[in-house]
Amino acid sequence: MNLTHFSRSLRGVVVAIPLAFAVFLPRQALAETLADALVGAYETSGLLDQNRALLRAADEDVASAKAALKPVLRWAGGLTQNFGSTRASSLAPAQSTDSLTASINLIGELLLYDFGASQYRVEATKETVLATRQTLLDIEQRVLLRAVAAYMGVIEASDAVALRNNNLRLLTQELQAARDRFDVGEVTSTDIAIAQAQLAEARSGLAGAEGALMQAVEEYRNVVGRKPGNLVPPPQLPNIDGNLDAAKALAVRQHPTVLAAQHQVAAARLAVKSNEASMSPRVTLQGSYGISETFDSKRYSRSGSIGVEAGQTIYQGGALSSAVRRAMAQEDAQRANLHVVSREVVQEVGNAYASLASARAQLEASDRQIRAARAAFEGVREEAKLGARTTIDVLDAEQVLLDAQSTRVTARANLYIAAYAVLASTGRLTAADLRLPVQLYDAAAYYKLYAVRRSHTYSLALDLRFRGFFVLWG
Repeated sequence: MNLTHFSRSLRGVVVAIPLAFAVFLPRQALAETLADALVGAYETSGLLDQNRALLRAADEDVASAKAALKPVLRWAGGLTQNFGSTRASSLAPAQSTDSLTASINLIGELLLYDFGASQYRVEATKETVLATRQTLLDIEQRVLLRAVAAYMGVIEASDAVALRNNNLRLLTQELQAARDRFDVGEVTSTDIAIAQAQLAEARSGLAGAEGALMQAVEEYRNVVGRKPGNLVPPPQLPNIDGNLDAAKALAVRQHPTVLAAQHQVAAARLAVKSNEASMSPRVTLQGSYGISETFDSKRYSRSGSIGVEAGQTIYQGGALSSAVRRAMAQEDAQRANLHVVSREVVQEVGNAYASLASARAQLEASDRQIRAARAAFEGVREEAKLGARTTIDVLDAEQVLLDAQSTRVTARANLYIAAYAVLASTGRLTAADLRLPVQLYDAAAYYKLYAVRRSHTYSLALDLRFRGFFVLWG
């Protein structure tokens, strides 16, 4: 092998080694961002799958409602065995009347006009579908917000464990320093006992922090669909408008729960019209064609009929009027629900902005507290070396620093959660708004495939037939 070929082979090996590590390296060792967590939650959420199925079921309600405007075609058949005998007189021989007859009938029925009752029901189910789509978007926001909370929860718990470990290391050093000072007579056994007590408390705190981390990991696994890898610090906070009034107005206009409530009001209004129209006459076109044939005989019959039938329920014990009043009451309830939902959304926006401002203030205050506590701790520890401070002073200063650092960890997590909660409160925490690299679920695809496409041609013909019927009744 010449030198050039060996050099090329060596370069190939050098390139292949990192690729092999990248392939076989466990996922936990790979960096994982907040966007990765959001993608995982969007793609593996069982709650989203459940509500997508509920949306498809609502789409089928539209197809079922449209079926009332389409022809009804059915068949009925039968096989009849007749037996017996007849005799014309006492002297005449008996003759058998046994026969086997088969018949089949084809029956068709088409609604021509019902004063819009069926069409109102179709429109009402369409509004229900639109409301269900908005409900799905609201569920999507909740899933993504929970993913943000799970991501920050793991980071917060991991930082808390790191702080506790560092605190345990410092307290171990302080305990050893107290023992060294005890050996030279600078402190008493009480100082050693205090340091031991603080060290035991630190071990207890570390155990609690590790337990909280395990719980955070389980929450992450549940929400995202896998164990957390090497979570990187979250990116910059999302861009949030500081105008609270504008945010409230935006939420009332575009929050999914408000839009869903609006569609529910429209569906209830159409239900009232449908029940009112149901008290009017119905005009239907009916037709049938049948064949009847007797075996072992030349007898057969073929018959058909076609006609227009009109009818109306005059009295049904008050059931029709009761249905109208019930629909009116439901419409009033939906209007009240829209009012309640709008106010709750406005309150949610205000709460989210308040939480965001509070988290920002806590984070800034904790930064100042950490700087002051660290300076105090370092000063107290140096003074203790000179005998001007006691061991308990050093331990107290260390505890103050630990508390400040823990407060900052919690405040940072709360800040990110509050920022994304603001987006959710204004209806902007969706996969499309966040531009997540996922295949977005098309909420209208199933509806177009089954509820619209199959009935479009017939609906057009039926509409023309309605217009012709209206002209005849003119």
